[in-house]
Amino acid sequence: MSHRTKFKMQRALGLELPGLGKPGALDTRSYPPGQHGQSKNKKLSEFGSQLREKQKLLFHYGLREEQLRRFVRDARTLQQSNWIESLVGLLERRLDNVVFRLGFARSIASARQLVNHGHVMVNGRILTIGSAVLRLGDFIKLTAYASDMKATIESRQSPRLTLPSYLQFATDGATDHGVLRMLPNSQHVPFEFDPRPVAEYYAKQGV
Repeated sequence: MSHRTKFKMQRALGLELPGLGKPGALDTRSYPPGQHGQSKNKKLSEFGSQLREKQKLLFHYGLREEQLRRFVRDARTLQQSNWIESLVGLLERRLDNVVFRLGFARSIASARQLVNHGHVMVNGRILTIGSAVLRLGDFIKLTAYASDMKATIESRQSPRLTLPSYLQFATDGATDHGVLRMLPNSQHVPFEFDPRPVAEYYAKQGV
């Protein structure tokens, strides 16, 4: 996905999504793309609001609709009463997202590439599935080769986001080691997000 496409997506939503990488999407054009983009925004319908919040998840985490639906079904299995919190927890615990949130990569797409190419280890073993959901206590690190890559060094020196409270660096002091210390929830989503419309959308869809 090109930077231009990423910027258009964020302008359409009216906010920056850190998972897409390079910041500045709203610096020069904070209004939506298109010939009517600069006109006063109309109030979104209930359905429009539901789609908007769902799109934030799709774009930020780099998911397809069917992938998100699968996570919704898994979240419902884990917790019927408040499954939306379980959903966010599952998305935040995806390996590609954790690699990004640890500051090893500048975007979730870049983090996914690191994982796919065998540059990330979980509990001492290489794991190449970006969608794998981590568990409490899992230990995440880059391989020695990846630790010396220019891209990962620059990312660690200037991470896209601050470290979330559900992660911590290992006690050995090495910045390329991290531990999942608690289960994340909607408070850990790194952008303005209202989980209620998403829950309403999938409830109506019967997912």
